[in-house]
Amino acid sequence: MTTLRQRRASKGKESAAAAEVQPQHPNCCTHHRPEGSLQGDWSWGSIIWTSVGLSVSVGLGLLCCIYVATLHENDLWFSNIKEVEREISFRTECGLYYSYYKQMLQAPSIQEGLLEMIHDNLTESRRTINLLQRMNIYQEVFLSVLYRLLPIKTYLEPVYFYIYTVFSLQAVYVIALYLTAWLLSGSWLAGALAGLWYILNRVDTTRVEFTISLRENWSLPFLALQVATITCYLRPQLTSFQQKVMVWLMYVTTFCFCLTWQFNQFILLVQALIIYTLDCVDLLTTTQVTTLYLVQVSGLLSVWLLQFFNSMILGSLVLSFIVAALFVRHCQTDLKVGGLLVRLSKILLHSVLVFLLTFTINYLTKKALQVRSDEHIFKFIKSKFALRPTRDFDASLYLCEEAFGLLPLDTLERLADTLLLYPYVPTLLLLSGTLAVAAFRNLSCSEGGSAEEKKGAAEAFRSDVAYNLLHTLLYGLVAFSTMRMKYIWTGHMCAVAAHGVCSAELWTLLLRTLRCNSRTLLRIVRCAVPLLIVGFLYFKFWPKLMNELSELREFYDPDTVELMTWISTKTPKQAVFAGSMQLLAGIKLCTGRVLTNHPHYEDKDLRDRTRQVYQVYARRSPEEVYGILRAAGADYVVLENSICYERRHRRGCRLRDLLDLANGHIMDGPGENDPDLTPAEHPRFCEAIQTDGAAYTALFSRTFQNKTFHVYRLKKKRRKTPRSPAEPAATP
Repeated sequence: MTTLRQRRASKGKESAAAAEVQPQHPNCCTHHRPEGSLQGDWSWGSIIWTSVGLSVSVGLGLLCCIYVATLHENDLWFSNIKEVEREISFRTECGLYYSYYKQMLQAPSIQEGLLEMIHDNLTESRRTINLLQRMNIYQEVFLSVLYRLLPIKTYLEPVYFYIYTVFSLQAVYVIALYLTAWLLSGSWLAGALAGLWYILNRVDTTRVEFTISLRENWSLPFLALQVATITCYLRPQLTSFQQKVMVWLMYVTTFCFCLTWQFNQFILLVQALIIYTLDCVDLLTTTQVTTLYLVQVSGLLSVWLLQFFNSMILGSLVLSFIVAALFVRHCQTDLKVGGLLVRLSKILLHSVLVFLLTFTINYLTKKALQVRSDEHIFKFIKSKFALRPTRDFDASLYLCEEAFGLLPLDTLERLADTLLLYPYVPTLLLLSGTLAVAAFRNLSCSEGGSAEEKKGAAEAFRSDVAYNLLHTLLYGLVAFSTMRMKYIWTGHMCAVAAHGVCSAELWTLLLRTLRCNSRTLLRIVRCAVPLLIVGFLYFKFWPKLMNELSELREFYDPDTVELMTWISTKTPKQAVFAGSMQLLAGIKLCTGRVLTNHPHYEDKDLRDRTRQVYQVYARRSPEEVYGILRAAGADYVVLENSICYERRHRRGCRLRDLLDLANGHIMDGPGENDPDLTPAEHPRFCEAIQTDGAAYTALFSRTFQNKTFHVYRLKKKRRKTPRSPAEPAATP
């Protein structure tokens, strides 16, 4: 009996002296001694227990990898569809990134492929750009070179090598979260719980199974590894050699994270703010702060070199902030001297100086280097928090997308359904309160205080826990403000919640409050509670997972397949196509034709060109549209009914509305319009051209049409030669 496949319906390190001192009565604020070989205990029992923990981490990572790969296969029937359908399944910008992997494999040699990347004239018509400088595609280059060199061509198709690599990074992600939770709590049961929560909350922790090539799917596993190495580096029991190893690992993971995602500077900026905060409240030593800052700078500058001196990196806020923080810290040497009020006043002054210097350095750097690549992001942030409408096309393009809106409340409902939210919130509240107390004690303890004061301040709060606490707090705020950024938060949320379930310090505080604290009961509770949660999750979600894995669908998009086939067979190879960013990425991947614009939006000139090309969906005359498309070098323009007659967005957020507002025209449909908007003089181009009016047929000829797409070829204007006065007129 076969299963019917159906069409998819929707798509400071502490000082050595303080580390040696152990309190007689442990509490929730004191240093703990993690179990097993991670702490340096090399007894046979510890080695076996640690080996079991490491084996479980690898097992959970492989389980996650197989899970998302199976979902991807079942959703598309990827192994059975045609090559063009496989390529179309790389939607929007995913198709653009994958096209460079395909281009490198089709090049006669690796050297020629690299030259094509450095001198590319197919991605943007009439422009030659350095793809390795403009885009974060070194991962595609690396994979293509690896596929060429390894003897696997007979056994594995290029597309499978690509997608399996990305799915394997999910295993790395789970292992990194596992290690973070293990390091924080001292129990690998916490790591197992973190990995399990990550898998069960797949809808909110990753979207890799249907957006394989997105940069975040490459970079977030490395960010999780970096957080794990920072957590290990901040542990007070490390030897000098272990610290050096951790510093190098931090650099490697930071470098890989920065190399694979263009938004790295904004993620690192939040991380730098965390380091700055911990430094202000004396939870990191000067050496730790400087080391962490320099690791960030080294990672960014290494990427800057590999990206052929990309000015966007030098103009990043995080570099300006680190330079300002280190400079002001060097000049203000007495920051950590004095009583509570004195130190709070100094911290306030210190912060004002740092932020003023940051924005000054950043402004001067951008002016000197003429950096305008990331200005659309700041426009978006400014418009988002200004709480008033904007007519800026670039900002509105982001604001109108659901992914860039506030985090929906149903996200919290799903997280609560897997029991993730319930331990996370109390852990967050308890650790935040403890951190506040520790910060108060540290700030109240002057540099010239007694030994007992120094000892109490040093033991007030573990710096690795403090770092992870601020990490989840700040990235949680980012996630609530912008839904797309939730994937940075929810993964780390699993590790923090698992730490709360298995933490000896937190359970000690709770048991002491209940007046039933004992070493035996503590051990029983730390093992029993996570095991009970795992058992509950197994019985509740295992049947659902099996049903999910048994659902079989098939890729179905005949209109797009027909369009790509027609372009590949009926148009010249050097033909230039204009259209929407999302569709053009697929055209480049499936047909190799030249584009006027594409979804990689981190270039000012490209954004201006995209806004001009999109005038085909505005109310413009055929002559104006023809001139715009010719200026962009277009030979063909593809019009989509789904954009021209769009109903997915509300009024004011449809693409045609954004264009009307930017052009000062009244929007379609019932509703209010601003008083300064005026009626357009011309009909909407994408609608009017389908009437085959004389003004349109004189400039455009329809060459392809189906239910979804209309393709028009731009005619070449004939030059009118003036007739000589002596030349007789032609007789009928």
